[in-house]
Amino acid sequence: MKIPVHKPAGWWMLAPCAVAALYWIWPARATSGTETQPVQASVSAQGRHVDLSEAQARQVHVETVREHMFVARREAVGNVTFNDDRTVPVFPAYAGKISGIFTDVGRDVRAGDPLYSLDSPDLLQAESTLISAAGVRDLTGRALERAQQLFAVQGLSQKDLLQAISDQQGAEAAYKAARDAVRIFGKSEVQIDRLIAERRVDATMLVRSPISGQVVARSAAPGTLAQPGTAPAPFTVADTSVMWMIANVPESDLSALRLGQAVEVTLLAYPDRTFQGKITNIGALVDANTHRISVRSEVRDPDHKLRSGMLANFLIQAGNASNAPAVPSNSVVREGDGTMTAWVTEDHRRFFKRTVTIGLQQDGLSQVLSGLKPGETVASDGAIFLSHAYNTGTR
Repeated sequence: MKIPVHKPAGWWMLAPCAVAALYWIWPARATSGTETQPVQASVSAQGRHVDLSEAQARQVHVETVREHMFVARREAVGNVTFNDDRTVPVFPAYAGKISGIFTDVGRDVRAGDPLYSLDSPDLLQAESTLISAAGVRDLTGRALERAQQLFAVQGLSQKDLLQAISDQQGAEAAYKAARDAVRIFGKSEVQIDRLIAERRVDATMLVRSPISGQVVARSAAPGTLAQPGTAPAPFTVADTSVMWMIANVPESDLSALRLGQAVEVTLLAYPDRTFQGKITNIGALVDANTHRISVRSEVRDPDHKLRSGMLANFLIQAGNASNAPAVPSNSVVREGDGTMTAWVTEDHRRFFKRTVTIGLQQDGLSQVLSGLKPGETVASDGAIFLSHAYNTGTR
C-alpha cells in the first residue's frame, strides 16, 4: 500500500503522537503479510543512515534531484477596483432639476454622449440675457449705419458718430459674452443661432460624458435636484479598459518590490485565466495592525471582464529566474531542531541523512541551495517516516 503523500506546508504541523502512530503502523503494513522487521537506524563511517528490508523499501518512493527554473515571487491577496485616474464623477455645471435619463449603470458610453438632462434656471437666465444682448446689438448696428450716412452728408457731428461707434462696440462685446455664457451650458452653435432667431428660451441642459468608458454608478432620478460638486454625483463614468489591483503585501516582502515589476492576477470568477499587469504604486504606510502595505497594479482588461470589488490572488515577480537543483517538496523533512533534511540513497535500501538548505517552493518542488547535487537520488514519499525511524532508533 502506498504511503500517504504529505505536503511540505504540513510537515512541522503534524502532532508528535500522530507521527509516532504512523511510524509504528508503517513497518507492519510495509511487509504486506510477510514477517515484520524493525527499521535499522545507525551511524557509520559513511554517515547517519537507515537500512530497510526489501518489503519496506518498496513502500518508499525515490526521485532524482534535477535542475529546475525558479522565479522569485511573492503571493498576496487583494481586490479589483476602478482606476481613479480614469474615473470621472459627472456633475452638472450649474444647479437644476433632473428632467431626463439617457443611460444606466453598466452601459458603455462615448465622450460627448448625453447622460442626463436638467431644467436649469441659470440657463434660462443666460438665454434671456443673450436674446436681450442680440436685440441691443442689432439696434446699435442700425443706429451706427444711420450715423455714418448722416456724417457723410455733413448731417451729423463727428462727436455723435464716435458715440454711435462706441455704443455698437459695447453691444457687440455684450453679445459675444452672452453667447459664450450659453455655450458653457452645452448648447451648440446651431442651437444658439436658433435661439436668437426664434427668440424662444429652452431651459433644458444636457450633461454629457466627458470620457469614453462605462457607467459605473448612478444616483440620478427624474425630479431630483443636482448641484455642482455635491455628492453623490448623478453619474460616474470609468474607463474600465485599465483596472487597478490593490494587493495587501506583508511588510517582510517590501524590500523585494519595485515599480514596474510584473504581476499575475487570478480570480475566482475566471479560474482558467491569468491577467497580466505591473506595479505602479507602493504605499507609503504600513498598517500597524496587519503589518501589510498596499501595493497597486494596473491591469489591462480590454474585454471588460473585471468588476470592482472582485477578490484577487496576486503573484508578483520579485526577481529574475534562476536554475537550481530541485526535489519534490515531500522529500524534505523539517527536524525538531529546525534543520531541513533529505534522505539520499544509491541502492534504494540504505538511506543516508543529509542536511539541506531550502529556498523557493514552486510547482510542488523545493529549491535546494546546498546539500544536494543534480543526479542524486532521494526519498520522496516516506521521507518523513525515515526521519522518524532514525530519530527513534538512535535514542
